[in-house]
Order: sequence, then structure tokens, then C-alpha cells
Amino acid sequence: MARVTGKYRITGVGEEKVKAFIPHPLPPANPPLVIDGELAALHAEALAAVGRLNVAAALVPSPNWFLYGFLRKEAVISSQIEGTQATLMDVVAYEATRKAQRPADVEEVCNYTEALTFARSQIGKPNGLPLCTRLLCEAHKRLMRGTRGSEKQPGMIRTSQNWIGGSRPGNATFVPPPHDVVPEALAQLDRWIHRNDPLPALVRAGLAHVQFETIHPFLDGNGRIGRLLITLLVEHWGLLDSPLLYLSLAFKRHRAEYYRALLEVRTAGDWEGWMAFFLRCVHEAAEDGVSAARRLFTLLDRDRRVVTNHKATTIPAVRLLDLLPEHPMVTLLGVMALLKTTKPTAGKAIDALVKAGVLKETTGKQRDRIYAYEAYLKVLAEDTAVIR
Repeated sequence: MARVTGKYRITGVGEEKVKAFIPHPLPPANPPLVIDGELAALHAEALAAVGRLNVAAALVPSPNWFLYGFLRKEAVISSQIEGTQATLMDVVAYEATRKAQRPADVEEVCNYTEALTFARSQIGKPNGLPLCTRLLCEAHKRLMRGTRGSEKQPGMIRTSQNWIGGSRPGNATFVPPPHDVVPEALAQLDRWIHRNDPLPALVRAGLAHVQFETIHPFLDGNGRIGRLLITLLVEHWGLLDSPLLYLSLAFKRHRAEYYRALLEVRTAGDWEGWMAFFLRCVHEAAEDGVSAARRLFTLLDRDRRVVTNHKATTIPAVRLLDLLPEHPMVTLLGVMALLKTTKPTAGKAIDALVKAGVLKETTGKQRDRIYAYEAYLKVLAEDTAVIR
């Protein structure tokens, strides 16, 4: 007998009657989810990969060396899943110049980084918001500000029925719970997140993601907030010291399987199938992160030696190199602000890094020049291109 993970309620949407799904509270029951056999092996592999990612991050002088790029790559890919066309290079160029070829799409990505940064800062403050529905609502408000969907109640739990797939509720792939039960469903999720549960933290993060996506509490932006929730939980439960595990790329690579696994939880009670998929994605994402972190560390270590030994090097040039992981595209005015120095000193620092082969001028112009740390960006930008 298959596990039942929720119940249906017939509800009216316009002139249509639809079956809306109301999930049972976590954890899975009848039977409970047991992490043994193949799931135990997948969990051990995923946890070991996350541990390697933590070690890789600890090898560098500052976690911000990776955090800037990893966070923005996740923001780009998570937004691409929802249909945006912005690339990582678009976002980095905008942050350096405040100019964008696709301003609306770039703004969506920047909103994602702001939402995650805000949520992490709140959780990290003694008097900040805990990881809860209210925090996710505040993150959602920042995510949707001034972009597509900004008219769909940013930061507010929906007060009407929504649906997933299809042109209307009657032909939808999935109809989430009626709006009147959403607040209690979220309250139950909050209580479970902060309750002691014997299931491993990584497993719990995967369960929480499905529950949030099933509740679908907002009129828009649920996918991005649901993926952001995984990142927050992994850090909140102490699996990583910094939020460097991002699953959007793995979900994007295996999109059809992702949606199928979610649906199988709702229709067939297959939490085991979802968990096997999720743990494989965690393993893949962590290994992606470890590979990128190692290559970036090697690159930065090599370039520091090159710059230090170059005859054109100045002390401001070395300081600028250390700031490039958080500012991989710069202008003269930007460097003046970063180094808190004069135009001639900033110009000499840029010139030294260009001569050392670290920075490359990208515009070909004599004025308003833009300089990119291309080798660093090349590593980060893998898998972020959009086929147009």
C-alpha cells in the first residue's frame, strides 16, 4: 500500500472545480522515511562531498573569495530556471558599471542575491528574524521588488488559488492547497524545522524543500524561495560554515526528473524516490563547488605570486588583486572607491595588473574602460550561458 502524503479538497476557481492538494505535516509517516540501504549510501556520499566543500572553503584567507561568485552563480541559474535570460557576465558587468543589456532580467538576479544576503544576515543576528515563514516573506518581498510578478503581492502569503503547469486550474499539472489552509501549513513547517527530528539534517533540508514547493505559498517566486530555503537550512543546521552549496544547477541539469520526483511524492507517496534524487543532486552540487573552489584557489595563488614578482607592481596593485574575487570586473572610478585612493594611484594599480596578465580591458575604448578578471570569471561562468 502506497504512503499517502496528503489529501484533496474540491475547490472552485472561477467556474471550474479542481482538486487542490493539502500535504500532511512533516515528517513522512505511515510508513516513516527510513534512511537505510541505498539511501544511507547516497546520504553518506552526499555528506562527504559537503564536508569536502567545507574544507575547500576553509583553505582560503577569506570565505568571500568564493562567496561572491558562488552566490551570484546560484542567483543567475535559479533565475534562469524561471525564464530569465541574464548571464553571470551580465550581472558582474552591471555591478561594475550600473549598466545592463537586459536590465529587467539582471534586476531579478540582483534581487535574488539581496534576498539571500538579507535572510542570512537576519539569521546571524542575535535579535534578527529566525528561519521561519516571516523571514521567507521578507526575502520574497526583496526578490520580487520592481520585477516581473511585482504586482503579485510581494512578501505576502497568497489569498487566492494558484496552480502549476497548464493554462488554467482545470488542466494544471498540480494544484496546491487552497489559500485558507496555507498559513497553518506553513506554521506546521516552521514548527518542524525547529523541532528535534532524528532524521539527518541533509535529509530534512530535502523534505522541507518539497513541503514548501507543495504548499506554494506565494503567487509567484515560489521556486526561487524554495531553492533559497535549502541554502539557508544547510547553513542553519551547521552542515557548512558558509552558504556555498547551491542546487539550482543540478536541478536545471535534471529538470524533468526533478519535477517528476516532486510529483511522485504528491501522487504516490514516494519520499524515498525524491530523497534519492535530492541526495544525488547534493553530491553533484558539492563536487561542482569543490572543483570550482580548488581551481579558483590555484588561480588566485598563482596570480598573487605573478603580481608580487612583477616589476610594475605597486602595493595598491596587490591590495586590488585581493579585492578582485569580490569585484571581478572594475572601472577606474570603482578602483578609486575600493582602494580609497586617488585617480593616478588607482590607474597605476590597474595598469600593473594588466601588465601582469591578471586584468584585461574589455571595451577597446579610450574612455569609460572596463577591466575584467577573465580567468576567474571563466571558472565561475561555467554552465551559466543562455542559449538564445
